[in-house]
Amino acid sequence: MPVHLEPLDVSADLENFHSVLIVSCPVCPPMYLAMQQNSPFIEFFKRGLKAGAFEDYIQSIRKPLEQRGVRTGAYSIHTPTPMMCVWTEWQRSRLLKRARDYEAVLVLGCDSATYTAQDVLKKADCQVIKGMQMIGTTNATLKVRFPLTIELDMNCVLKNDSARKHNTILG
Repeated sequence: MPVHLEPLDVSADLENFHSVLIVSCPVCPPMYLAMQQNSPFIEFFKRGLKAGAFEDYIQSIRKPLEQRGVRTGAYSIHTPTPMMCVWTEWQRSRLLKRARDYEAVLVLGCDSATYTAQDVLKKADCQVIKGMQMIGTTNATLKVRFPLTIELDMNCVLKNDSARKHNTILG
């Protein structure tokens, strides 16, 4: 169940910083962008475990910043748990260590990922900026193609409002 995310225009939020660390969740944002752009989620032999659409999106943020002289970095952790919303204490301490060298941290992930960054960085001297808006959840069909290419076809998006109205029966 990937979270359906839409990128926010954060150019105005970033304009007064000299250094920005882009922190990303390697699960939902790459899935969403791959589905949105109708491109493979994973092309193992071409890009390893990195999603091309997501890597291109990160570069589209970094390039204009770097052209203005802003120092940028990108940060994500895949193990032991990739999802930023459930990072371990070790993963959180690594984020804190890396973020100390930056004035701002741009979070590409859901609201829970943003909370993780805010919680970890509350004592750091950097500002946390939300880079994506959570719209709802996405239902998708996973397709594995030769050679080790994974694609996702979006079936539907359950908006946050409709998800709250939906009754779930347990047991």
